[in-house]
Amino acid sequence: MRARVPFVLAAGLWLAAFSNDKLDQWVAATILPPLQVETSVEVLDRNGALLRAYTVANGRWRLAVDPAAVDPDFAAALLAYEDKRFFNHHGVDPQALLRAALQAAWNGHVISGGSTLTMQVARLLEGSGTGQMAGKLRQMRLALALERRLSKQEILSLYLHLAPYGGNLEGIRAATLSYFGKEPLRLTPAEAALLVAIPQSPEARRPDRSVERATEARDRVLARALRDGLIDAEQLRAARSEVVPGKRRPFPALAPHMSDRIMAEEAGQKRHQLTLEKTLQSKLERLASEVVAGHGDRLQVAIVVADHGSGEMLASVGSAAFKADARAGFVDMTRAIRSPGSTLKPLIYGMAFDEGLGHPETLIEDKPSDFNGYRPQNFDKHFRGTIRLREALQQSLNIPVVALTDALGPAKLLAALDKAGVRYDLPGGQPGLAIALGGIGVSLEGMVQLYASIARRGVSLPLSHQMQGEHVEGQRVLSATAAWQVGDILAGLAPPPGAPENRLAYKTGTSYGHRDAWAIGFDGQHVIGVWMGRPDGTPVPGAFGADLAAPVLFQAFARLKPALDQQPAAPPATLLVSNAQLPQPLQHFRSRNAAFAPEKDAPAVAFPPDGAEVELLPEGLLVRVSGGKAPYTWLANGVPVAVSLGARETMLNALGRGFITLSVIDAEGRSARTKVRVR
Repeated sequence: MRARVPFVLAAGLWLAAFSNDKLDQWVAATILPPLQVETSVEVLDRNGALLRAYTVANGRWRLAVDPAAVDPDFAAALLAYEDKRFFNHHGVDPQALLRAALQAAWNGHVISGGSTLTMQVARLLEGSGTGQMAGKLRQMRLALALERRLSKQEILSLYLHLAPYGGNLEGIRAATLSYFGKEPLRLTPAEAALLVAIPQSPEARRPDRSVERATEARDRVLARALRDGLIDAEQLRAARSEVVPGKRRPFPALAPHMSDRIMAEEAGQKRHQLTLEKTLQSKLERLASEVVAGHGDRLQVAIVVADHGSGEMLASVGSAAFKADARAGFVDMTRAIRSPGSTLKPLIYGMAFDEGLGHPETLIEDKPSDFNGYRPQNFDKHFRGTIRLREALQQSLNIPVVALTDALGPAKLLAALDKAGVRYDLPGGQPGLAIALGGIGVSLEGMVQLYASIARRGVSLPLSHQMQGEHVEGQRVLSATAAWQVGDILAGLAPPPGAPENRLAYKTGTSYGHRDAWAIGFDGQHVIGVWMGRPDGTPVPGAFGADLAAPVLFQAFARLKPALDQQPAAPPATLLVSNAQLPQPLQHFRSRNAAFAPEKDAPAVAFPPDGAEVELLPEGLLVRVSGGKAPYTWLANGVPVAVSLGARETMLNALGRGFITLSVIDAEGRSARTKVRVR
């Protein structure tokens, strides 16, 4: 008898209060709990698919859901089983209460509850119990107040968000994703019945704890659905044959670095839609895990994919796994500043083409060179002699690209990076020729943006990771002709062993000490960048971009699409000729300063050196010339003091003291000078 008392009293209270004119005052004075339900922050892909979600307070999964995005058959089954007169009562159903009280009195125990769906929502909002009289009265009062404040659809929406589904699952969307791995828009009758049954006793009926109890509860709901005409006998048999899932599925956790990034950028926003594509992101995250396997526990990889036409990023893999492990997987290596190795060379060649310093068929010398004390070496320590610029870029030779950078000026290279929107870190603050070989810090995301500029006929466009309106064109970095020429050269590179033969324009790079391995490439529509190395910057012995990163680049393109998009045709102004057909100045590279530089055997004042302070001896001042052809003529402040001398060394007389400009002229009229102070 004790079990039936609360229900009988509740029913009696309701019947008595219903005729009391103080009911309105009682309901109106109800203090409502907060009606705004906290829901998980969600990160969606470009098509609205869930990439990643974050738990709410106490680690609960509660995802926002629009009632219109829930299978209507579930709503029908829910109301038929829980509250048939939901749309007719005002929060408390007298008939249900009376029925529950009479059944309890007749049977000696509770047969059915008298709670409406609105009363259940009241209980869930306040977290109150179900069996105590005070709790039941509070639920009735709050239900009546809710009905005055909210519409029926709003109350149903609260239930869809708050219904408990076992453990830390709340709301139908968290339940369908966890138990079925899908959104609640399309549910089978068996799935809908299970979702109706679990909230009645969520811990006892949760499938991951007891498949048997969950199945029994589901089947009772299905039987009621048959009785109410919601399903037929054939549907009942099919539904009962469905296996109840025995374990929970993990919630989507793709693009963790990008998700955390957008969370920081737009704090407080509940839904973030990225330009990433879920299927591709998943494929490349699996690829990242595969490529680091077998390479120790410290090697890491990062991959960025973008549509270079729109600038939208389609995938961003910051690491092989989002973990605090030896690989430092929590670090987003797409944004880390690293040395680019040789991957800046295509930009330098494109700038040289634009500046009229060369053409892909122009010849250049690959030989030991000294650039004011900077003596670069090729990676293999060998020299190729005279070689075409096309071949020099394809073979990634160092000396030719330093010569081009010297002719352009390092500051122009930095200006081009600025135009491309590439952030960089310049050690020492002053640009030098070493930046051509990786003596600068950039990110993988920045390098992908740079290569996207080349692929877009030389016009930059900032990479975007949020779905938004129209994209604004950036600055022109290279002319359309120079950009095409660079792409054509890179497309002539042989693919890595085992990779498909295609016209992928790509470049690899290896930083000093084997700390970074790069591979970046593009076709007619997409650009992909791959970085591999150790996040702590320590060397990876034997790591080369061509061997380590290039195969991953080709694998990434294979996961992106079955075949490459064709590279564009050459712009009309492109000069497609052989070296012999080039204009004379373009046939062989000469620096801009070549016309002003001394010839190899030109005369030079060997002594006294420029700026020296020398003592005038009784016999005169000793001078010496190197290079040139005899006879030599010496001048002091423009006045000849020794004429037609065959010797390279002589004593000059009749010199005064003070500052003197000494000049020497050889037999061919070539001259050299030095300024000294004579004491």
